[in-house]
Amino acid sequence: MTRLAWSRDGGQWPNHAFSRFVQADGMTWHVQLMGQGNLVLLVHGTGSATHSWRALAPLLAQHFRVLALDLPGHGFTTSPPSHKLSLPGMAHSLQSLLAALQLSPDLAVGHSAGAAVLARMSLDGLIAARGLVSLNGAFLPPEGLAGQVFSPLAKLLAGVPFLPDLFAWRASDRAVVERLIRDTGSSIEPAGVTLYGRLVADPRHAAAALAMMANWDLEPLLRDLPRLGPKLMLVAAGNDRAVPPEAALRVRRLVPGSILATLPGLGHLAHEERPDLTAELVLRHAASVGVPAGFVS
Repeated sequence: MTRLAWSRDGGQWPNHAFSRFVQADGMTWHVQLMGQGNLVLLVHGTGSATHSWRALAPLLAQHFRVLALDLPGHGFTTSPPSHKLSLPGMAHSLQSLLAALQLSPDLAVGHSAGAAVLARMSLDGLIAARGLVSLNGAFLPPEGLAGQVFSPLAKLLAGVPFLPDLFAWRASDRAVVERLIRDTGSSIEPAGVTLYGRLVADPRHAAAALAMMANWDLEPLLRDLPRLGPKLMLVAAGNDRAVPPEAALRVRRLVPGSILATLPGLGHLAHEERPDLTAELVLRHAASVGVPAGFVS
């Protein structure tokens, strides 16, 4: 188990030349800002970090100004009180970060739980992006028996003090990390596996991911989705084992004017497997909502 430290790990972190640290909402945030033009905000999912955008962010930065960040308690961003790891808590913390940076996104792109954070921010008037791109977005609460068991179990586990250390100890085995990624339906390059290994071997990062799941309540979001303002593009990967593609079909029926794009043969980390295809979809959606792309030499 090794806690992430920028002084030791920052030099090998993807796109580290664009990293900076910002104080907002009682936390020190790790953010990456690159490119010029209209602002595209990238928000990763539970248990991930800015490394998730290692290939996609530079592609988008050829056309836009791009802001990526580590969510509270994730990666190199410091941990907040547990109540701030709820969906509304994340949304308001991220608004505080944007205010500190004096930035407002024109287009917002979220992966998995990150898409839910952006939808909540849009519904609550915390951002005014013209378009929202959901990459295998986790908008819907678990159904049936899973729904009855998951949330209470996550809350119970989040209260076990030694569990993050135990998980981090197990995750120090590369085979465990490889299996976790394989179980999402994705296959990523060895360097990407190494980065995930460094994250999940940090007990602080593991604790934040677990607390985020324990505090997550998607029922209010599900109720509010039909009044989502920005035009929504749902990107669903055909081999996603974490958020089944059928979930995107349900969300499309809930959100008026939303559109669906599919990525056959890819998994939950489709934007890491094929950043080129993902960038094309983001560019297409930006054009459709009137966010012009520039060209950075």
